[in-house]
Amino acid sequence: MARQASVTDSDLSKGSVRGIEDAGGLCRPSVAAGDSSDIIEIVDWDGPGDPENPFNWSRSYKWTATLTTCFISILTGIPAGAYGTAGRQMSREFHVDESAFPFLSFALVSWNMGAAIFPLLFVPLTENTGRMPGYFASYIIFLIFLIPSALAENFATIVVTRFFGGGASSVAINIVGGTNTDIWKGDKERSLPMSIFGLTSVVGIALGPFVGGIIQQHLNWHWIYWIQLIIDAGLLPFFYFILKETRGDVVLAKRAKKLRKGGHSNAYARSELNKPSIPEALKISFMRPTKMLATEFVVTSFTLWVSFAWGILFLFQSSIPIVFEELYGFDVFTTTLIQLALSVGAILAFTINPLQDKLYLASSKRNMERPGKPIPEARLYFAVPGSLLFTAGMFWYGWASTPHTHWIIPTLGIGCVGIGVYAIYLAVVNYLADAYEKYAASALSAASLGRNVFGAFLPLATPALYRNLGFQWASSLLGFIGLILSFVPVVLLLKGEAIRARSPFMLDAAYDDSEMEERRASIAERHVVERNMSAVLPWSEVRAM
Repeated sequence: MARQASVTDSDLSKGSVRGIEDAGGLCRPSVAAGDSSDIIEIVDWDGPGDPENPFNWSRSYKWTATLTTCFISILTGIPAGAYGTAGRQMSREFHVDESAFPFLSFALVSWNMGAAIFPLLFVPLTENTGRMPGYFASYIIFLIFLIPSALAENFATIVVTRFFGGGASSVAINIVGGTNTDIWKGDKERSLPMSIFGLTSVVGIALGPFVGGIIQQHLNWHWIYWIQLIIDAGLLPFFYFILKETRGDVVLAKRAKKLRKGGHSNAYARSELNKPSIPEALKISFMRPTKMLATEFVVTSFTLWVSFAWGILFLFQSSIPIVFEELYGFDVFTTTLIQLALSVGAILAFTINPLQDKLYLASSKRNMERPGKPIPEARLYFAVPGSLLFTAGMFWYGWASTPHTHWIIPTLGIGCVGIGVYAIYLAVVNYLADAYEKYAASALSAASLGRNVFGAFLPLATPALYRNLGFQWASSLLGFIGLILSFVPVVLLLKGEAIRARSPFMLDAAYDDSEMEERRASIAERHVVERNMSAVLPWSEVRAM
């Protein structure tokens, strides 16, 4: 039996429920007697151990759901990079002259622009409508738009269809982060699932050229899409039977609907009360991430940081063929093998990430702000050396790219970039998921906007950048930009507590009311201490603190 709380319409109009008294599982507010038809029964979890609460699911199923959704992340990410390997075939078939400008890159731009825009609208919507509709709607749209891409008889068709395919792909990938926050409660439980999600996100993009290279080596470029369509569509029934709804609010809404059908006509979940219309929900879905991007320092700075690293993933899909074909005479397939160094680097970073998680959890022992809780900024310990290694890898790749240097040397530099991209991406995903727990999907959608915009336009500059500046200075310029952005995690490590104290989203982000009150009380108590100190100490001493 669902735990219910009776609430009158007058209580709802006040915006809160007061004086609730528990009576054998049925909770009723202390209100004046009135027409019983006005009473609304609030459907809640049947105690803290309710087995239908996603946080209480078995660990085996949680891991099944996590690995399945991460696998979806890989599948939907592969077409982003697989496209570029068919460049020569499409250029001949569609009569596209790239001697003056990389026109074929417009299809990469359209994919990433769809990937930038769609999550901004639709991923936060899943916080109200549910993750499963989001997964399956986006996955089916992704499959549908593989068909016209495979059948394309002109380049314009490729550009248009990849816009929608990229948007659907990005929605599916971004929902994975929200799913992890739905089923893994707390920082400790969420660490490994989020690190796996980070790995699959990077590897999915980086594997694309390799998969496309294998196919175009033996078949016409159209089969890059046909083979993916066959495999991905064949897996859809398995995903349907394995996955179930993870969003707690939506699970309670379904429970309330079932109760209404069973005779409890006034039973509703809290999420159903004053539920916005679809247009209003879409407006909220768009406004929340954009507001966070514009007003939250963490979201803004992290978006710039991870966007540049993400853009390098796509830039390398253009620069590696230029460098290795010109210097070493490699063919298309061999250059895709070189690009696997990015995936190898990400996997290496993943293997050492448990040490980062250990340091993060150990930080709870010295947390003076909220004793017993890990310090959020401890998520960034490896991000600083990771970001510096990303920068070093760019310089390494550039200055090792000479005809007299063995090809393995610049390839090792590419591997270092892969390590750095994973470290940066995981730090951003983990910090945003932890700090904005309830609004994680919105924060991640805002970061996704920047990531994919950079991924769209950086490759357009690649040919001119590497041919005009030379291999060495082109990579060095990118390395200097990466070095400047490496200060982002340093600022958070030094000033994170103060930044979090000023963020209304972070203070309101916890799933548990008690957790939210604890956060607010901690901030309020600290402010009182600071005011008292400033009232007693001379200004010169306060300023020096």
